[in-house]
Amino acid sequence: MEYIIAILTGYLLGSIPFGLVLCKIFGLGDVRSIGSGNIGATNVLRTGNKLLAFATLILDSGKGAIAVLIINHIFGFTPAMLAGFFALIGHCYPVWLKFKGGKGVATTLGTLLALVWPVGLAACGIWFITALIFRISSLAALVAVGLTPIISHHLYDDPNLSAFCAAIAALIYIKHRENIKRLFAGEEPRIGKKK
Repeated sequence: MEYIIAILTGYLLGSIPFGLVLCKIFGLGDVRSIGSGNIGATNVLRTGNKLLAFATLILDSGKGAIAVLIINHIFGFTPAMLAGFFALIGHCYPVWLKFKGGKGVATTLGTLLALVWPVGLAACGIWFITALIFRISSLAALVAVGLTPIISHHLYDDPNLSAFCAAIAALIYIKHRENIKRLFAGEEPRIGKKK
């Protein structure tokens, strides 16, 4: 039963489309109609509203973190990993949007920070440095999440945690497959570019 509760809690929290909701509340229309068509913070930034993009980043991170913290407090670490993973699933495939959601980077970072903060902090640092150098959000995300299984292995030597990080990384890479194609073609837009 605890695993079912963890899955449902994670999925329902993760599936809240904050980017879409905030843009509609503040009169910016449907964020899915601009840029990449994504509901995440990077695409919200393409509306030109940096404050809303930041709010989306915090809220998308927070829903993963909250799912992990609640379940970890009630049931422990392993169910909390499950809640975190399904928060990511919920963000990427929300039932409310016909399973067409975001790409999960902010939710992943929030989940990692709440579950194993040193791994989360390392991932955030890698994202920031890569983004600062290359100015490409997707590249920064792919590098950061791609390194989390290695980082978690060296810091914790926990096979379950390493497998969790690898599963998250695999899902992020799947959601970024079009970005990866554009990266290889040299066509991936830079941070802040509206189209």
